[in-house]
Amino acid sequence: MPVRPGARRAAVLGSPVAHSLSPVLHNAAYAAMGLAGRTYGRFEVDEAALPGFVASLDESWAGLSLTMPLKRAVIPLLDEISATAAAVEAVNTLIFTEDGRRTGDNTDIPGMIAALREAGVEKVDSAAVLGAGATASSALAALSHLCTGPVTAYVRSAARAAEMRGWGERLGVDVTVADWADAARALTAPLVVATTPSGTTDALAAAVPSRPGTLFDVLYEPWPTRLASAWGERGGAVVGGLDLLVHQAVLQCEQMTGVSPVPVEAMRTAGEEALRAR
Repeated sequence: MPVRPGARRAAVLGSPVAHSLSPVLHNAAYAAMGLAGRTYGRFEVDEAALPGFVASLDESWAGLSLTMPLKRAVIPLLDEISATAAAVEAVNTLIFTEDGRRTGDNTDIPGMIAALREAGVEKVDSAAVLGAGATASSALAALSHLCTGPVTAYVRSAARAAEMRGWGERLGVDVTVADWADAARALTAPLVVATTPSGTTDALAAAVPSRPGTLFDVLYEPWPTRLASAWGERGGAVVGGLDLLVHQAVLQCEQMTGVSPVPVEAMRTAGEEALRAR
């Protein structure tokens, strides 16, 4: 459904949100596309404040990006969500449509697929996921399109193990769960997706094999991670969090403006420059 005609405002919401690169990426796209008058901002909004914030927006608003902890909290405020968002019960994109509806989508999953395909990963026969949680569930959803065989998830608790098995069943992915103590074994998989917080995988850097496959590390700050550095030094392909952020933002920008193509490289360059400036 097309966005509201004439709507020119958008923003990312979350808590904390000051670190977000989304305004840099979206505003770079607007400039490169010649979309004068469009603005993309940033607002600190938690779960309690979200309903009031959304209700307060006037017809100048085209859409919102949602980051943690709002990706599930926003769902009850929507009129409909896409099948992609429903698959992982997470919405990162809210669009105000021309017929007055609020629609939700998840661009993280196709963004992951696009980032991997840009790196030449079209299909793999097995994969490993480091970590659990919302990002890991999105990774499983992406792998349902890319991985033809089993996925091993390395987690720290029985509760997380149960969650990952549940997501695997829901998404149609053959998930085996292993203990985090054995996470070094993950590094021999043809595709490894690291979804953990900063520093969590540092100890694994020494275990990177001599001929690694592809590492998709969803972090973008600090970058490179120790694991990503060791992976690249041993000749493996590395896809980073900025690649994911750019590709999911491209899809958001298309939905919020109704204009395509969106300049991927202009967004990536702006993101790289912003990270260097930090």
